[in-house]
Amino acid sequence: MIKVNLGGCSSFVKDAEYKEYVDKALAAFDTLENENGAGNDFLGWKHLPSQTPDSLVSDCEAIRDEWTAKGVDLVVVIGIGGSYLGAKCAIEALSHSFAKQLSRKDGLEVVFAGHTLSEEYISELMDLMKERNVAAVVISKSGTTTEPAVAFRLVKQYIEEKYGTTEAAGRIVAVTDAKKGALRSLATQEGYRTFVIEDNVGGRFSVLTPVGILPIVLAGFDMKAMLRGAAEMEKACAVRSGENPAVEYAAMRNLLYDAGKTVEILVSYNPKLQYLGEWWKQLYGESEGKDGKGIFPASVTFTTDLHSMGQYIQEGRRMLMETVVTVEKSNRSTIINNDPQNLDGLNFLSGKHVEECNAMAELGTRLAHIDGGVPQLQVSIEKIDEYNLGGLFYFFEKACGISGYILGVNPFNQPGVEAYKKNMFALLGKPGYEEQAKALQERLK
Repeated sequence: MIKVNLGGCSSFVKDAEYKEYVDKALAAFDTLENENGAGNDFLGWKHLPSQTPDSLVSDCEAIRDEWTAKGVDLVVVIGIGGSYLGAKCAIEALSHSFAKQLSRKDGLEVVFAGHTLSEEYISELMDLMKERNVAAVVISKSGTTTEPAVAFRLVKQYIEEKYGTTEAAGRIVAVTDAKKGALRSLATQEGYRTFVIEDNVGGRFSVLTPVGILPIVLAGFDMKAMLRGAAEMEKACAVRSGENPAVEYAAMRNLLYDAGKTVEILVSYNPKLQYLGEWWKQLYGESEGKDGKGIFPASVTFTTDLHSMGQYIQEGRRMLMETVVTVEKSNRSTIINNDPQNLDGLNFLSGKHVEECNAMAELGTRLAHIDGGVPQLQVSIEKIDEYNLGGLFYFFEKACGISGYILGVNPFNQPGVEAYKKNMFALLGKPGYEEQAKALQERLK
């Protein structure tokens, strides 16, 4: 179960102020639960944990088993934004940090493409594909988003040339719209197996749909446990109470925002959670950053980043708040040895677990940052596993919807992401963008 601790904010806010924001959060909670707010046609994510059938996971497992039997040892997952960040987060968190070096396989090796237009990246991916037995998952509602569409063109061509078009059809799975779009048309034409992205689930809320489920299952992890953890949080976050963890988190971060803390840093003390920060940044950045409003989301991994960002966080501009994701138990055990020479002066640590040092570093840093003027929100999970990650995903999603409504924006649209695309299309010479291209070229002279 996810636990929220707001004690690190007590010296920055008054009890009466917090109560006022809890009331705002409960009003926003009502809007979300009654589905009568802005963007209410994108709330399909709310009951995914409790309503996802086991058969969906079983269908994904069947593809994993089939590809494994064929000797597939590399799956290229093609998507951008919410179409890859949740799966990337889960796979990075659950995998052995040195799995490649150990040649250790929990499932199929999953790599990602379609999230960049770097020619070097895609060329190096092709180098890897030439050495491996390859299958692909392409994730896109429309099939026309530039980055994944470019990557899929290249990956599809390679698979077809290497294995033949008939075999390629069995090595490509599309996760896309149920009825419309270029990818749906192509999947029907080529005979790809497909999974559906429902119209009422936006990309950044899609980790618990086939968008996340299929890659996570292919990588060898227990998706049913992840859904169980998410279902527990669905139940906990459905209670209309000031003790609802999503209400607590949304209320406090908005109170701090209105008090001038306009940047929120998501902090973890385990490098396995680095991509949790990347997923969280998209979730909150796209949901809240509009209409001239929004908390700016950033992320760091401590203690590593204390040696780069620590100085600024401690003594820089005081517009920061931190949300610390605490992992209560390590999955591994390593004890620090005694060194007779003690040249490093660390024998006082002899016999202690490394994770005890990490925990004290976390506690000491939180206290130091409070003293430096940075409020501390704490979100705790028991350990890093599928169950707890599922709960964490759902908790942040539910809190995001509540928080966006407190802020007074539509948390479920993202109109601003189209601006760069229009400029890019014009500069690349897409038909219909000629006048915009001329105007941009004039500006670039």
